[in-house]
Amino acid sequence: MIESSYVVIHSHVSEFPEPMTLRTGDGVLVGERYDGPEGWPDWYFCTAPDQEPGFVPAQLLDRHVDGSAKMLEDFTNRELDVVEGQVLQGNRQLNGWLWAVRISDGATGWVPLDKVRLQD
Repeated sequence: MIESSYVVIHSHVSEFPEPMTLRTGDGVLVGERYDGPEGWPDWYFCTAPDQEPGFVPAQLLDRHVDGSAKMLEDFTNRELDVVEGQVLQGNRQLNGWLWAVRISDGATGWVPLDKVRLQD
């Protein structure tokens, strides 16, 4: 994966303190598609045993007609709290979000793409 440096242009604080952590092959029940004002496409509200419910990108779900799905790869929906001016290293974008590492302390998580810009 190609990594790029980003700078935070707007702060972001997670509203979900208990992220899901799923492994390849784990089963989930797929609920409603996210339909918020931000326009983040193809995130589905999922539930899994012994996990708080949360959103999972459609690309990572092997969906079945009964509403269940299997995870196609490891995934966590942990969001990264960031403040304006912080520098991040990002290596994956999915549906309006960036998987990033906060350079100052190595913390990892998802950040909305509209909160960052590529660093010059």
